[in-house]
Amino acid sequence: MRRSLVMIAAVLSAMAAVPAAAQVEVDVTGGVSAPQPIAIPVMPTNSPVGTAAGSTDALGRQVSEVIANDLRNSGLFTPIDANRMRPVRFDEVTQPDYPYWGGTGAQTLVQGFVRANGDGSLTVGCYVYDVFARTELARQGFVVQPDSWRRAAHKCADSVYSRLTGEGPYFDSRVVYVSETGPKNNRTKQLAIMDQDGANHRFLTSGQNIVLTPRFSPNEQQIVYMSYAEDRPRIYTLQVGTGRQRLVVEGASLSFAPRFSPDGRFILFSMAQGGNTDLYRVSASGGRPQRLTNSPGIDTGGSYSPDGSRIVFESDRSGGQQLYVMNADGSNQQRISFGGGRYGTPVWSPRGDLIAFTKIGGGFRIGVMNASGGGERLLTNAWQDEQPTWAPNGRVLMFFRTAQGSGRASVHSVDLTGRVERRIATPRDGSDPSWGPLLP
Repeated sequence: MRRSLVMIAAVLSAMAAVPAAAQVEVDVTGGVSAPQPIAIPVMPTNSPVGTAAGSTDALGRQVSEVIANDLRNSGLFTPIDANRMRPVRFDEVTQPDYPYWGGTGAQTLVQGFVRANGDGSLTVGCYVYDVFARTELARQGFVVQPDSWRRAAHKCADSVYSRLTGEGPYFDSRVVYVSETGPKNNRTKQLAIMDQDGANHRFLTSGQNIVLTPRFSPNEQQIVYMSYAEDRPRIYTLQVGTGRQRLVVEGASLSFAPRFSPDGRFILFSMAQGGNTDLYRVSASGGRPQRLTNSPGIDTGGSYSPDGSRIVFESDRSGGQQLYVMNADGSNQQRISFGGGRYGTPVWSPRGDLIAFTKIGGGFRIGVMNASGGGERLLTNAWQDEQPTWAPNGRVLMFFRTAQGSGRASVHSVDLTGRVERRIATPRDGSDPSWGPLLP
């Protein structure tokens, strides 16, 4: 398991005493058409020291690169080319050369340092400056073990993103997904985990059994998923740190599409019995499942609202695959999708305001609608995009795309404007991503 990252300095100077109109801000809805220029020079070190992850001067360059990549990938920022920036001295970190940085065209400056500590840990400093107003916006410091330096970089990028956009952070998070390899008709599928940018990748299962639809627990320590172990599709949990697996529902003939409740107490899932498929919930520690729906047809794909009071799910009870919302105990079931085509794989936003879904009709596309239905917007337009999952801040979605013809799958992300889309690098093909919460 990763060592916890300890924050040693909270935001000490969140706002300088200048008029609000002079502060640098980023519009998260319209800003993507003109990303903000931002300077992120190499972080200096007070003295080059060798560590298990490399020397502190080399780490200063790597930390800056990760910060720049995070902010660039958000679509809201354009980092200044590193070749256009001069090196920063260690004593300049807290005293920026504002005239110089203004000449680069940057509106915001991110400076910091990497310093080795006597106990073998690293301190990474992160400072955010408004170049025009010549004022400090924020500063944070992080103490990490050398093998966790990327976490400090993601935390710094989160600080910049949140300070300039007013939105919650999301860079310091992980994704679990299904890694795929092999011919189209005989795929090997393994659970894999990685940072949200594709780094620190590792496999969690051997590939001996087909696995599908992994989902994180709220504390990110467990994953619930469906496995075809013993040729029976059933639900299991896996401890991320130890790899220990446990069958969730004993004796179930066909159970699938699991997801934790927001408080981690329950697992919501679908189970087929007597020719009918309904939604159930069971204690996360096991026990007797409680049936939540009882209608002819297939009810599946359940996802809780952030407060755990309601559930959105898909059902074909009306003759076509549509979205419904009900109370967490199964009462007050109401249809919320009424557009053309079919709807599947709904998932409630962490902010509670939107529901993401797969729209089926002339292809598969990722869309969002209001939590009460209506306001539908489609964000992608490829041949087959499906299974959306939300970033912790509710501003970005991840999904997987299947290529026409080859059937190869890849993981992608898109923001709520639909304009900022990118592919997430994975060692093999990838499907069924699930974005975890912010790391502690």
